[in-house]
Amino acid sequence: MADTKRAPGGAKARRSRIPEFTSIQEEAAWWDAHDVTDYLDETSPVELVFEHRPGPRPVVVPLDPDGFRALEIKAKERGVSPTALAREWIEERLRSA
Repeated sequence: MADTKRAPGGAKARRSRIPEFTSIQEEAAWWDAHDVTDYLDETSPVELVFEHRPGPRPVVVPLDPDGFRALEIKAKERGVSPTALAREWIEERLRSA
């Protein structure tokens, strides 16, 4: 006989076969060991809304070999990548323009 408990209004409600979890890690481990399709009768649809947040846009800046090497040297001196240094310089210039 299935475990039951009283639902609002006094009707018997079926106890969930999905346990209560004390952490996300515990829940993840449980679902890793169980097939969600065995529990579809205990699920309900949800509405998800995704907001588009534009991120950084790439810009291609061709440099001659000497220019790129100079950028690499300066970037290495600062402990950053050539891309990060180029972005920093462009952003500085745009702020002062």
